[in-house]
Amino acid sequence: MRVEIWSDIACPWCYVGKARFEKGLEAFAHRDDVEVVHRSFELDPDRAKDDVAPVLDLLARKYGRTRDEAQAMEETVAAHARAEGLDYRTHGRDHGSTFDIHRVLHLAKARGRQSALLDLAYRANFAEESSVFDDEVLVQLAVAAGLDEAETRGVLADPTAYADDVRGDEREAAELGANGVPFFVLDRRYGISGGQPAEVFTEALEQAWRDRAPLKPVTTAAEGATCDIDGNCA
Repeated sequence: MRVEIWSDIACPWCYVGKARFEKGLEAFAHRDDVEVVHRSFELDPDRAKDDVAPVLDLLARKYGRTRDEAQAMEETVAAHARAEGLDYRTHGRDHGSTFDIHRVLHLAKARGRQSALLDLAYRANFAEESSVFDDEVLVQLAVAAGLDEAETRGVLADPTAYADDVRGDEREAAELGANGVPFFVLDRRYGISGGQPAEVFTEALEQAWRDRAPLKPVTTAAEGATCDIDGNCA
């Protein structure tokens, strides 16, 4: 079985959802027969590379909130993250274009290091005092994940490198009806939107393992938390 996960490094629910999915997968009897593929989805595709700003300022402006209210929003997400055993900084985080991060993730995929880099990038963005929107930080993360430094720098220096792969993932997400992330597709038969509880993922994996049917949403008691194409995180 193949599970494809569309996500963005800037999406807090993708960070939480990945942890929940992995817990759900661990409880799945056929987990060793599951191939997990991570695909690109930019929440802010029109953002310029050099347009990096504090997350709290972005939240306050986007939702028409005060800075204190934006801080409270961050604290709510942090509580969900910490419940999954994830660290989450609620102060001092940046927001910027994730296009280059996705391009380097495609390099990592080609070298068999995608999952390792994704984990490091999520941690850097949500838990550590570093900015993944800084090329030097991104290179360091790539090297820590097992990528060649010179090759990584070469990708960052060439804006066309893996660009088609990123855009192809995003087109495919649109064709599948994904307008927010995280978005999980199980064997091209079932779709799950949002960072659902771990048991929902386990049940969906079991259902997809048994059934053969066209892609359709898995029925849950409530919609999972997502970040949409406009960067709104519910």
